[in-house]
Order: sequence, then C-alpha cells, then structure tokens
Amino acid sequence: MAVIERTYNVPLRREFLRAPRYKRAKTAVNALRKFLQRHMKSEEVFIGRRLNEKLWERGIKNPPHHVQVGVVKEEDGKVFAELLGFKYEKPVVEEEGKKKKKEAKEELAEGKKKIEEEFKKLEEKTERIKEEKEKKGEDKEKKLDNLSKHEGKKPSPRGNVPTDQHEKKRKEKPANA
Repeated sequence: MAVIERTYNVPLRREFLRAPRYKRAKTAVNALRKFLQRHMKSEEVFIGRRLNEKLWERGIKNPPHHVQVGVVKEEDGKVFAELLGFKYEKPVVEEEGKKKKKEAKEELAEGKKKIEEEFKKLEEKTERIKEEKEKKGEDKEKKLDNLSKHEGKKPSPRGNVPTDQHEKKRKEKPANA
C-alpha cells in the first residue's frame, strides 16, 4: 500500500449548527474526524496542531464554516490531517521528560524517608521529655507529701520549714536597738 495524499474542503456548518452554541467547536472537531474517517477509510485519524488552532481560534461558539485540509494516509493506515499548506508535525516524545519524572519520583521517595527518620527522632525526644517530666512529677509529689506532714501549714520561702517555726525563731531573737 502506498502513501496517499489528498486535499479536502471539509464542510462543518451543517454539523455544528445541530449542536448547542457552547459545544460547537467540539462538534466541529468531531465532524472533521468523522469526515476524514469516511473519505480516507481509516479509523485512526490524527488532527494537526495548526488545524486544531484554526478550529478553535474564534472560540467554542463560532468555529469556521469549512476548512481546507491536507491529508496524508500512511502505509500502516494512520491518517494525519493538517491545515492546507502546512506539514503535519508528529508530537516529539521527550525521553528527558521521562527521566526528569523518574528523578522527581526518586527525590520524593528520598524526601519521604528523611521526613520519616526525623519524625522518629522527634518521637524519641518527646518520649524522653515525658519520662523526665514524670520523674519531676514524682519529686513534686514527694515534696507535697512532706508538706502534708506539716498539716496544712504554709511552706516558708526559705525551704520546707513551716512558717510557724520561723515566727518562733524571730520571737526568740532579741531585737537590737
């Protein structure tokens, strides 16, 4: 089978007028695809960038009434359509882009591992701090127990000696005149 090249003036108006205004450009693209499938006898139809831009240039509500198209059918049955006067440009698959995606995924995985490690360290620190607070809490309970032995007497600012004893000491000391 040889490569077939043809040009068509594709009428779009009848098709897109059947659709509501907000779907007209989409309907025009589908009508173009359907026209090319019928005339080129192939299910695989690819529309070029410039042809697509031409269909959409006036917005979704007002596509062109007809379009002149250059069409190429290759041996494997694929049909490539482009605006008349332009060559169809096959999309370039960038291997670098795939590599960048892989690198990005690896970086994300490494970042997650680092975050998990830091999270574990923080959990260990919080456990240590909780243990220290519990120990301090036990010390405070012991102090409170010592204070309760003095039967509700207020502790002095000098230590655990009740204030009554300080008052006794003051009374015993003679005042220097």
